[in-house]
Amino acid sequence: MPALGAVALAAVMMSSCASGPNARTGTVVGGLGGAAVGGIIGHQSGRGLEGAAIGGALGALGGNMIGDSQDQRNYDRRRYYANRGHYYDDRYYY
Repeated sequence: MPALGAVALAAVMMSSCASGPNARTGTVVGGLGGAAVGGIIGHQSGRGLEGAAIGGALGALGGNMIGDSQDQRNYDRRRYYANRGHYYDDRYYY
């Protein structure tokens, strides 16, 4: 049981590092999905609650990482296209 608490604490600490909108959404969706899948798998071995807790923690961590990478991609694209108001071709056509 102490290991379960350590996993949950680590997931909460790691997920708080990234706080973009996609990271927060990914944390919630990943946590809910992971808890559902972990509960189903854990129920097969007679430990549904522990499976749900572990699955929720790992799902939240994974969802946060995916959401954070989407936030980074959106930030990079915004910076790249912000300096380019329009496409300019400096070649001459005759």
